[in-house]
Amino acid sequence: MNVGILGLGLIGGSMARAFAKADHLVYAAEKDESILSFAQLAGAVHGKLDMQTLPACDLILLAIYPNSSANWLEAHAHLVKPDALVMDLCGIKEEICSRCFPLADKYGFTFVGGHPMAGSHHSGFKASRSNLFQGAPMVLVPPRFDEMQLLQRVKDALAPCNFGSFSVCTAQEHDRLIAFTSQMPHVLSNAFIKSPTALHHKGFSAGSYKDLTRVAWLNPQMWAELCMENRENMLFELDAYIASLQAYRSALANQDMDFLVALFDEGKRRKEEVDG
Repeated sequence: MNVGILGLGLIGGSMARAFAKADHLVYAAEKDESILSFAQLAGAVHGKLDMQTLPACDLILLAIYPNSSANWLEAHAHLVKPDALVMDLCGIKEEICSRCFPLADKYGFTFVGGHPMAGSHHSGFKASRSNLFQGAPMVLVPPRFDEMQLLQRVKDALAPCNFGSFSVCTAQEHDRLIAFTSQMPHVLSNAFIKSPTALHHKGFSAGSYKDLTRVAWLNPQMWAELCMENRENMLFELDAYIASLQAYRSALANQDMDFLVALFDEGKRRKEEVDG
């Protein structure tokens, strides 16, 4: 299979490594030529994804920012062969799917939204690895939900990545849930570390601090774009979280021990309810 990958960051680079390891021919487009050259030296990429190689690709993976991915496909859709499968690997789905589904209909190829639920607080090709997606969930946003053959085709195409499970949803549902499970934790972690006390924490921190602050080390441009493009869902989650924080603050300010215990108990029971 000929695989074209747009972007060689953590996700795109790991895809390239996984497909190359499975003996597929990988072409890649990367604005930083030094990264592309390094990926070729590493054996993850066999050539440049350009106007000559793009028409030969059976699978095309878009692994840059959502708006840029859609812009690229709009500019190159006429070069994609009709029987190709095109997937984005972006963190939000509503905008990119609304722009790319019509392109697929117009030019005859198949577009499916995709979001691999795997990653790291490290970024770039240097952090990529062929087993990044081993056992991880993969979320799919297909153009239609009654085509079992299409879902099987996607699973077969992504077999070298060894995903652990696949789930299917609409673009709207994806973005609503991902605001809570992915984007909010990055905002909360990033905000928490800004406490002036953080400058003096060494020797006083353990697992809970490390867990909470791990994703504060993020890619600012990428996460700002993801949150901004999903702003309505993010505003809902932020408002809900701020309201909860105000309740804890009120309990402390009023020295209301019973209320504080009730708040902690409520959170503990909610964790048991949602995660078992």
